[in-house]
Amino acid sequence: MSIEKGRAYFRALGIEDRVQEFEVSSATVELAALALGVDGARIAKTLSFKTDDGCMLILAAGDARIDNRKFKDKFHHKAKMLSADEVLELVGHPVGGVCPFGINEGVPVYLDESLKRFETVFPAVGSPSSAIELNLEELYEYSKALEWIDVCKLPEE
Repeated sequence: MSIEKGRAYFRALGIEDRVQEFEVSSATVELAALALGVDGARIAKTLSFKTDDGCMLILAAGDARIDNRKFKDKFHHKAKMLSADEVLELVGHPVGGVCPFGINEGVPVYLDESLKRFETVFPAVGSPSSAIELNLEELYEYSKALEWIDVCKLPEE
C-alpha cells in the first residue's frame, strides 16, 4: 500500500509521527485544504509529466498552474501529464496521493518557485487521505529535489 511506502520513508528519517491521515479524502487541493484547515495555495501538489526516460515530478503551490512556455523553455519538450495508470506504474503512488516520498527509483523531482511564498507546505504522503507539514528546507531535502525551477504561473499573473 502506498501510504505504507510514504510512512516507511519518514520512519527512516525519524519523523513518521508528523504524517497525518484523514477520515476524509485529501485527493485534490480543495479537499486537502479542507481536511487540513489551511489555504489551498499551501498544498504542495505533485504533478507528474512524461519524459523521454519515463517521468518527472514537479511540486507546485496549490493555486499554481503549469505555464506551458516556461515548461518548454526549461525542459525542451511539451508538458504532457501521465495518465492515472502511468502514474501508479512509473511513480509508485496513486493519483490523489502522488508525492516524492517513497517513489520508484530514478524519478527526478523538481520544486517550483511558487512554493517559496510559504514557510511550510503540505504534500501528500502516498495516499489520497494523507499529508505532512514540511518547511521548504525539509521539502527540498526529503523530496531529493534536483533544483528549484520556475515553470508555473499564479492566478493573478
